[in-house]
Amino acid sequence: MQVNNEIQNNSTQKQSPVYSGIVRVAFKMQLNKGCKEEYKKRHDAIWPELSLLLKSNGISDYSIFLDETTYNLFGVMKMNNAGKPDNLALHPVMQKWWNYMKDIMETNTDNSPVSVPLQEVFYLP
Repeated sequence: MQVNNEIQNNSTQKQSPVYSGIVRVAFKMQLNKGCKEEYKKRHDAIWPELSLLLKSNGISDYSIFLDETTYNLFGVMKMNNAGKPDNLALHPVMQKWWNYMKDIMETNTDNSPVSVPLQEVFYLP
């Protein structure tokens, strides 16, 4: 995923602390205005093969929140250090999902969502 590459490649960015081999990751994306219902509808019917792909690559406890005043999407997930999230961008299922979602959100040239990593400033375990 784009966000994971940005976080791993940005050495000045402080990552979330690692707890029991798990890293918590947060990022923001931009939904197009008027696309809230469609975004939710598509995610409510997430493809089983996409869920399996994410889980098999070490991603769990994944949530996306919407700020309805700005249409910013805030994603939060746990990532197992043993997973291979960088491989996701090359996987046909991920590319198909990005292509499916590109009409309702800001995307990069490869159709991946424009993702901005967020720095953790507080955590209460």
